[in-house]
Amino acid sequence: MVTTQSTPHLVLFTASGNQHLPLREGNCWTVGRGDDNDFVITDRWISRNHTMFQMMDSGEMYLIDLGSRNGSFVNGRRVSIPVTLRDGDRLTFGQTELVFHHPRSEPDIMALRNVQDFTATATLHVRRLISVLVVDIRDYTVLTRKMDEKILSEMIGQWFRQAGEIIRNNGSWVDKYIGDAVMAVWIHRSQEAVAGEELLPTLRVVRDLHAMTNELTSRFDVPFPLRIGAGINTGFAMVGNTGSGDRPDYTALGDTVNASFRLESATKQIGMDVAIGETTYNYFLSLGSDSHCFQKRTVELKGYDVPTNAYACDFAELKEFLAEQGV
Repeated sequence: MVTTQSTPHLVLFTASGNQHLPLREGNCWTVGRGDDNDFVITDRWISRNHTMFQMMDSGEMYLIDLGSRNGSFVNGRRVSIPVTLRDGDRLTFGQTELVFHHPRSEPDIMALRNVQDFTATATLHVRRLISVLVVDIRDYTVLTRKMDEKILSEMIGQWFRQAGEIIRNNGSWVDKYIGDAVMAVWIHRSQEAVAGEELLPTLRVVRDLHAMTNELTSRFDVPFPLRIGAGINTGFAMVGNTGSGDRPDYTALGDTVNASFRLESATKQIGMDVAIGETTYNYFLSLGSDSHCFQKRTVELKGYDVPTNAYACDFAELKEFLAEQGV
């Protein structure tokens, strides 16, 4: 049996003694005053839904502030974007102090894997047809210089929380946090081809993220409107499953993933909001639409020797395309 000491856990310091809070059921745990949290802490300086811990398939643990009023602090520093936790990190929520522990020696990791269902390891390193979405917050570094830290942390924390909900509601999950960006993956049923309808959730996520981003801009005092950009790519990749039971926990590696990041970066070069790969675009053609909202562009993707065809649009055109599909 895996003990608390060999799994990620929190040590909560209280007047009556230290409490150990194991992070071992599932891959996501929330902390706050509200009864709907995994860990309820009765500290009036803590928000009802204050922060979240998310375990990635790689074993990395992220702390994600959920837009709390008084902030989440790691080793005395307030965080506004998801941060990777290290063994021994000191956490502060309101007036509550905790320490994160994650002994990640190889034997411990193997022990964790051994107690999972067989299906958790049976599909490691399988070549699958996937679609990858990367969404990035524009000019985040500039925001950090121009905005009050407390307001920025609350706004960006809410952005990441709502982004996770939007992605989950459309059949995927946040696979990675990369600074001020998120990556989501859709595993397709067929290994041969993708029906255009299967790809609509990726665009629906982008549309809903854009609407949510605008709503946050209207609520906070920002020096300029908060903006996002997105890249979508479809192709084969090596995927691994380190989840268990009915919650597979996939990650993907390969050129399909790399290209999705490059496509997102290319939107800045060509002055567009969304860029999709040629394969993704061709699958959209199967919907019977001429997909006129997507403009063909030849882009230079970093790390690629030859120019690449991409199809780009702005958010208004994306909304129009989805309306044509009845989405």
